[in-house]
Amino acid sequence: MYSKQSDAVVILKKGEGRTVKAGGSWIYYNEIDYVNGDFEDGDIISVKDFDGYPMGLGFINPNSKITVRMLTRDPEAVIDDAFLEMRVRNAWTYRRKTVDTSSCRIIFGEADFLPGLVVDKFEDVLVVESLALGIDRLKPAIIDIIKKVLAEDGIAIRGVYERSDAKVREQEGMQRFKGFIGDSFDTSVQIVENGVRYIVNVEDGQKTGFFLDQKYNRLAIQKLCRGARVLDCFTHTGSFALNAAIAGAQSVIGVDASEVGIAQARENAELNGVSDRVSFEVADVFDFLPELEAKGEKFDVVILDPPAFTKSRDTIKKAVKGYREINIRGMKLIKPGGFLATCSCSHFMDTELFLKTVREAAQGAHVTLRQVESRTQSPDHPVLICGNETSFYLKFFIFQVI
Repeated sequence: MYSKQSDAVVILKKGEGRTVKAGGSWIYYNEIDYVNGDFEDGDIISVKDFDGYPMGLGFINPNSKITVRMLTRDPEAVIDDAFLEMRVRNAWTYRRKTVDTSSCRIIFGEADFLPGLVVDKFEDVLVVESLALGIDRLKPAIIDIIKKVLAEDGIAIRGVYERSDAKVREQEGMQRFKGFIGDSFDTSVQIVENGVRYIVNVEDGQKTGFFLDQKYNRLAIQKLCRGARVLDCFTHTGSFALNAAIAGAQSVIGVDASEVGIAQARENAELNGVSDRVSFEVADVFDFLPELEAKGEKFDVVILDPPAFTKSRDTIKKAVKGYREINIRGMKLIKPGGFLATCSCSHFMDTELFLKTVREAAQGAHVTLRQVESRTQSPDHPVLICGNETSFYLKFFIFQVI
């Protein structure tokens, strides 16, 4: 069902809508004074300020605290195939100029002015995540347009898989969904990134199957790993470990609590012909690192890529404790002059707090850190500086331990 462009108008309360007026795209339920006219959930409606000033068009869903998600600031726009094609073309042109597009995120929701939609491309397969009712209705048209635009560059998409199985869909009054859009296909997709081969499981892998946002951070550690002894913590399917091995590491240990992830990591190591230099362990990193320390193990490079320790402001203190402990443990295992790559993908763990936590960990480990690099997510996960809906959620630092 295509989203209907309703005649209904959302009127904001006086003094509200500050985020939208600053360039953001979300309007919360408590910012709305009233809605003039009839509409169905998911319809595209007009938004006006309290004094009647036109703010643009968005889709509405009173089931969500984010009641309106803006699509355009043009109050006269028509949300049709031509409009959606313009959005898709802009997104694809940006990726072609900024990243390796063999595998990349093509649509990143609000940052590409298609709120609630994520589309990842793994070679010739698309993986779609739809998290808002209005965009869910536009999804079939957007997918067709993406196929059309990519075909013009000689890229034939052989299959589309949907991973709209996140719990947040329930807040929109939607059911979680996971499955093929169109014909079925082999969901184990081989990709190449930074010269490393991976098997990406788009059906059962985490999120959409692979963490594309770390692409250039993985590349950044390669130069540090030549001839080095490397420890990759929270290795998932082995991505940082394999970048280290491909770069010429002497030996690499990857550790993760997921048996499924480690099985995939071992398969990826075989695929790259580095099984002789890379070993993987199924273990809780918080338990594994003290064991290595007790054995007197030392590494030239330690990589810490943990999952998000917090997904809300309420658990920040607990998350800080976790990040501090894991960084202390990691630093204690690094030879003098060696390197620590450490990161946080927690949205609520901002850069300042993360750096403060790492500094405290350095004090706890009795080491001095010298910053080598400060990085964030890959450019195919862009940030709109004007709004809070997108962010530098990924913080990635490389330090020398001296």
